[in-house]
Amino acid sequence: MIRCALRVSLAALVFTTTLSLVACRSSEPSSSAVGTLEMLEVDVGPLQPSRAVRITAHEGDVVHTGDTLAVFALPTSAAAEVQAAARVDAARESARELDRGARPEELARAEATLRAASVEAERYAGDLARIEPLATKGVVSQATLDAARATARVSAERRDEARQSLLLLREGPRLERRRAANADARAAAAGADVIRAAASDLVLLSPMDGIVTSRNAEPGEVLAAGQSALTLAAPRKPWARIYVSQFVLPTLHVGDTLTARLDGDSTVYRGRIVAIAGRAEYTPRVALTDEERADLLFGVKLEFDNRTDRLKAGLPITVRLPLARR
Repeated sequence: MIRCALRVSLAALVFTTTLSLVACRSSEPSSSAVGTLEMLEVDVGPLQPSRAVRITAHEGDVVHTGDTLAVFALPTSAAAEVQAAARVDAARESARELDRGARPEELARAEATLRAASVEAERYAGDLARIEPLATKGVVSQATLDAARATARVSAERRDEARQSLLLLREGPRLERRRAANADARAAAAGADVIRAAASDLVLLSPMDGIVTSRNAEPGEVLAAGQSALTLAAPRKPWARIYVSQFVLPTLHVGDTLTARLDGDSTVYRGRIVAIAGRAEYTPRVALTDEERADLLFGVKLEFDNRTDRLKAGLPITVRLPLARR
């Protein structure tokens, strides 16, 4: 009798366990999912190798957009700015000089040169006119005639050259030259802007409202370009990523609002779905059986409005899910 009773008990136990497993498989998936709260973090650092002069922010400080967090310096920055400003002044003055054209004194000198060359050319032309008849009669030699002709020709060329120089002075520099000078002035100004921008980049400003979560440098340290001096976090918009099954996925859409709770906290928080993964994770290579298909999970990102400051990074949060569809 004892053996019979034992066999009946074992059979009942096996039957009960089998029913429990079947019931578990046929039940609906869990109506909640757990994620870990995270915060948007931003590393702030210099855009070029430089030395920290002053760091005004400390861990835990609340900062706002545009607040000065740190000041860096380069040994050559001041001299570079002065040099760039001098280049701008020189280029602008050259452009102005070309735009103004010749000075009155230069024009007066060119006019005087033309008058003198004209008088000289007329005199030598008159000498040639007197010598030519005499040479025809044989009174003067052929060499004297040739010398007079050469002198008259040179004086006339000198007069024409002086006239052309005066015309060029009156017209001023060519348009292409003036444009090139103005372009040089703009290039010098742009170079100065680059140097000033590089100097302003050495003053680190807060890119957002948030808190300082990490101070990674101290005054006197030299940081490489892009190296973090401070780390900021945005506590007002914490987020969490939960994973849901393929049965729950059709009930969720970007923009939907889900409720959530922290462990040991009765406050209900509302999170808005901002992203849903387009590909399953934690997936077996070939999902054919019911058990394997149940392992298909999709990441869902929710963003919370942390007005109470209770949602801290690293805390687990339980999100209530809609009823799964089979």
